[in-house]
Amino acid sequence: MPVEHAERSPAAVVSSFGSRLAALVAVRESQIVLGLDPDPSRLWPDAYAAADRAADGSPASRAAAAVVAHCRAAIAAAGPACVAIKPQVACFERLGAPGWRALADVAEAGREAGLLVLADAKRGDIDVTATAYGQAFFGGTSTPFGDVGGLGADALTASPFLGLDSLHPLLEAARAAAGGLFVLVRTSNPGAEDFQEPADGGTPTLSERVAVAVNALGQLPPEPREPADVGAVVGSTAPERLARMRELMPRAPFLLPGIGAQGGRVEDVAPAFAPGPAYGLVSASRGIVAAHERSGAPPATAARQEAERLRGIAWELARG
Repeated sequence: MPVEHAERSPAAVVSSFGSRLAALVAVRESQIVLGLDPDPSRLWPDAYAAADRAADGSPASRAAAAVVAHCRAAIAAAGPACVAIKPQVACFERLGAPGWRALADVAEAGREAGLLVLADAKRGDIDVTATAYGQAFFGGTSTPFGDVGGLGADALTASPFLGLDSLHPLLEAARAAAGGLFVLVRTSNPGAEDFQEPADGGTPTLSERVAVAVNALGQLPPEPREPADVGAVVGSTAPERLARMRELMPRAPFLLPGIGAQGGRVEDVAPAFAPGPAYGLVSASRGIVAAHERSGAPPATAARQEAERLRGIAWELARG
């Protein structure tokens, strides 16, 4: 499909990302984010038939068509228990131009299901490049040949490690579209301790310094119970850090990856919800999409059941 700037979800009638997020969490009674990290060699079996409907017979187009079918099926199955999808951009980009078109198609499927689209791209670069990234993910680009549309994402993950000036163009593009950023603060991978939490116990740690900056960047909605438009990626695999992160970022929404396949547990992330239900977004990718490999149930059934199980646990935690 052409990469056009698509209409946003129904929540877009509210003026800021934090307000939109809070409204959708309340309506859906969910904080679950469906991570979509499609591997062309491990798709749901029924998705492979879509390769025969590809626009051309190239391997990239056939793989992209199957990936779209897989992701659309996962959204249809698990989406009712979720509040957002989180496509991992690299998993689409590796398929070349058909992969970007597939990403646009999957984002549209998320919007059609009433879900927010959180583009997991971890972008961060100097001003000119960051501006281009902002146009690519949030808005569009005016050219002598006419306007070119972007992905129309609701939020983007961003790396802060080039400095605050690398985030400002992304944030400007996000706010122009009532979108938000999730800045890497304390990630879920084992190597996070190499730099983010140094072994010598020095304070403040790098993650704490970034947390302070994220707290200052966020723009607050007028409603005191709604989160800011700049959030933090805080891995669920280090639950002992959540209370400190919440102390440093009292109004930031937390995107909590690592549930399931990486060993994180929803039951351990209660501090994220301390300010309210919309302040913690529980992200599960393989934990939901590959649930059938553990249960033996059909893929759609297993994904639906696992998403609903996670939704129930998170919602009860958030309600106190």
